Amino acid sequence: MTIVAGIDVGSTYAKAVLAKEDGTIVASVMQPTGFRIPEIAEKVFHQALEAAGLLKKDVAYVVATGMGRHQVAFKDVHVTDLTASARGAHFYFPKTRTVLDIGGQTVKSSRLDENVKVRSFRLNDKCAAGTGAFLEKTGRYMGYETAEISNLLETSKDPVEISGVCAVFAESEVINQLSIGTPPADIMLGAIESLSGRSVQLLKRVRGEAEFTLIGGILRFAHVADSIKKLLKHDVNVVAEAKVQFVAAHGAAILGHRRLLKLAEDRATRSAQGQPTEQSPRA
Repeated sequence: MTIVAGIDVGSTYAKAVLAKEDGTIVASVMQPTGFRIPEIAEKVFHQALEAAGLLKKDVAYVVATGMGRHQVAFKDVHVTDLTASARGAHFYFPKTRTVLDIGGQTVKSSRLDENVKVRSFRLNDKCAAGTGAFLEKTGRYMGYETAEISNLLETSKDPVEISGVCAVFAESEVINQLSIGTPPADIMLGAIESLSGRSVQLLKRVRGEAEFTLIGGILRFAHVADSIKKLLKHDVNVVAEAKVQFVAAHGAAILGHRRLLKLAEDRATRSAQGQPTEQSPRA
């Protein structure tokens, strides 16, 4: 059994996934990223090893992705989060042609070809009003932790419009709604519908095609997918809640296995031609 690690260092959370050749996840770990990227990458990697009962030498290859991928000192190679997310989404839904990744600080939309290559992509504006961080901040402002948002949304009866394109202005709208007695649930659902609208615009900008697959931590809230589906007027795939935040890390691990196969093929070809072969990774 060959194990490969995918390390996804995002702006909000760092994730590690250990996976077998067939893509089966052996262990997955997530921790807040913080400011010490090299240290948090090491931490989630070793926590994943511990969870799987493995040692560092048992991992054949390490692929890093995410905004902090360049600072993962123990990686064998790094790939962009768009590439890793595409491969991860394809693992769960093989007919995926468009991926929407709603993260804590960024929202990314990418269109894939039949070979799972990214052909077009768009990112959200720099402002946080269109990201998951705004939803979490809105919840905290109203006195709700992130884990309480799903239950809060179930009580919404009449979502209000949150139209601010900037987080500062959007926050002012939230404050104003609270001051006039608008229920927190209606404000939160309004914020989700605002985020969903911006996300659908990104999908249109990449000329998204079915199948659409949604990933990222904010997809833990079912109302997000429901809102996007309604605005898009098309069915969408959603990775299971327990795995939706690990798709990029998982995709990185899958790419690691593909890389190992390619290296093995290259060595076999060189050997057959009587040429010197490179030493295998971590040999």
